[in-house]
Amino acid sequence: MFFLLGLLLAYLLGSIPFAIIVSRCAGLQDPRTFGSGNPGATNVLRTGNKVAAFITLIGDALKGAIAIWFGILLQPLLGFEPAQIACFGVAAFVGHVYSVFLKFKGGKGVATALGVLIAMNWILGLASAATWIIIAFFFRYSSLASLITAVFAVLYAGLLFGINAQLLAIVSMSALLIFKHKTNIIKLIHGQETQIGKK
Repeated sequence: MFFLLGLLLAYLLGSIPFAIIVSRCAGLQDPRTFGSGNPGATNVLRTGNKVAAFITLIGDALKGAIAIWFGILLQPLLGFEPAQIACFGVAAFVGHVYSVFLKFKGGKGVATALGVLIAMNWILGLASAATWIIIAFFFRYSSLASLITAVFAVLYAGLLFGINAQLLAIVSMSALLIFKHKTNIIKLIHGQETQIGKK
């Protein structure tokens, strides 16, 4: 019962569209109406407002992290298993990708997934963030950095955890993240993808 309630709350937390909320507060255009049409930090950055993009990034990452942290915090009281806590992170990630507040549409989940990874294990989160930053710095494509990081996050998790529930949770998030980037993959192949920072 408590596990199912936790899943629901994690999903609703993940569904909060920070990109849209921050954009409205900052007087910016709805991020769904330009660029990739994705309500995420990278698209908010295309407005040129770096502060709004940073706040969006932090908000989206916190959704994933808080879902895990609350599971850990309540573990002694409610007896959540590690597998169940990992599921809370996945639920928040799914909430971001298929937000109930946006008619089950949403972002691609990169920042929220990173928040989950950081909360699971700070080394895993740091390694994944470093991978994204390195690829993004040299190639200037957010989508490419996200796709490569999704693959490497699974490898990092395998080295840290072995085969367990946490690894399976990360595999599921990475698979969905890659699926959500299918349009970006086509654009990358044809050289049509927009680079980071371009309006």
